[in-house]
Amino acid sequence: MKFFATIGSRAVEVEVTLNDGRYRVVAGEQVWDVDARLTAQGISSLIIDGVSHVADVEDHAGECVVDIGGETYTIQVEEHTRHIIRTRGGAAGGGSAQTLKAPLPGKITHVAVQAGDAVTAGQSLLVIEAMKMENEMKAAAAGTVREVQVAAGQAVNAGDVLIVIA
Repeated sequence: MKFFATIGSRAVEVEVTLNDGRYRVVAGEQVWDVDARLTAQGISSLIIDGVSHVADVEDHAGECVVDIGGETYTIQVEEHTRHIIRTRGGAAGGGSAQTLKAPLPGKITHVAVQAGDAVTAGQSLLVIEAMKMENEMKAAAAGTVREVQVAAGQAVNAGDVLIVIA
């Protein structure tokens, strides 16, 4: 599986594969072989490249707080497809206009706005199903919907214009 892990302002693509009961973790240029065992709620025993570690992992409002070796890290982990949709499917263009484009092929399952609607930053605009996941797309900034170029049930390709906000 692929993920994006964000620590502070740095996001790294992480790929995790399972092979013979062990994990291979690739993050950027680094590769680790990991044997992981959950020993108690939130406590994991890890052997990373032959070195033993104990990790305490807690979920705090969608962020993983990891204590390992006396150091604490706050990490946001996001599934790869969701990260692509969130970062590449948002507003584009100059000035205050927003053009929402499909980040990858999918099917529109719900359209929450129509031309002429006033929207606020963070307001839901539509839902696109891509790679068996429903992903809600939201307005990046406040504005007025100028065009809605899709309808529920419509298939879209990566890069197709979905909604234009002025």
